[in-house]
Amino acid sequence: MTDKAVFLCFCLLLKKGVIGDTDEVKSVSALEGDSVSLNTDVTEVQRDDQILWMFGPQNTRIADIHRQNIYIDATNTIFEKRLQMDSQTGSLTIRNIRSEHSGLYKLQIISSRGTEEKLFNISIYARLPAPVITRDSSQCSSGSSTSNCSLVCSVVNVSAVTLSWYKGNSLLSSISVSDLSISLSLPLEVEYQENNTYSCVINNPITNQTQHNINITQLCHTCAELDERLKHMMPIANMTIIAGLLAFIAAVVGLRYHRNIRTIVQQFTQCTQA
Repeated sequence: MTDKAVFLCFCLLLKKGVIGDTDEVKSVSALEGDSVSLNTDVTEVQRDDQILWMFGPQNTRIADIHRQNIYIDATNTIFEKRLQMDSQTGSLTIRNIRSEHSGLYKLQIISSRGTEEKLFNISIYARLPAPVITRDSSQCSSGSSTSNCSLVCSVVNVSAVTLSWYKGNSLLSSISVSDLSISLSLPLEVEYQENNTYSCVINNPITNQTQHNINITQLCHTCAELDERLKHMMPIANMTIIAGLLAFIAAVVGLRYHRNIRTIVQQFTQCTQA
């Protein structure tokens, strides 16, 4: 085939829109509540250009530009009041994005040069709670060795995350969950009164929350120390209970006294009126 024939075939392919079509999917990750922009890479939409945005396996049209007029097809859908198109480029912005907006988005650009398609896959992640660190006090009641202290790092109602313990910059242990929204707990045994720096981290592919510089001395006490603390706390707890009971009794007595006075007043009023 001559060079001239090759060039002619290339021009025909370009005119029909075969050149520029792609099955490549661009991945986009975001947190719930963010605004996400899907870019067309178009510098300026021409008058006869049509830019069409579709969503989901059914390729449902959600927005498009035709003859420089913008149409948002999101009434009574999950996208209602969330979509915005750039009139110059045709790029699509989804405001206050939620998990239900995850999925495949298809862009179709129809112009005098042919038809070009692009695919975007959006993954939405929930904002992460801060991990909570507690001491596992059941260690004393179970008769475990008192040379170590058991800490527990916990998070609630999470999905698609990893929970990890670090000693300095070194990973000690981790646990992961995929799709289900559950509570996670990860134990760690340390020695009493040690000076190492520990951290507990929860993360997903785009963000993390960390409890830094966990104070072992404050959290960890020997079983004897815990028993001594409980002995000091018992009188305070008893006094609190007694004070509560006295307040309740006083309230009941006051209420009955108020009712009795009101009854006497009513009877006296009836007598004087008679």
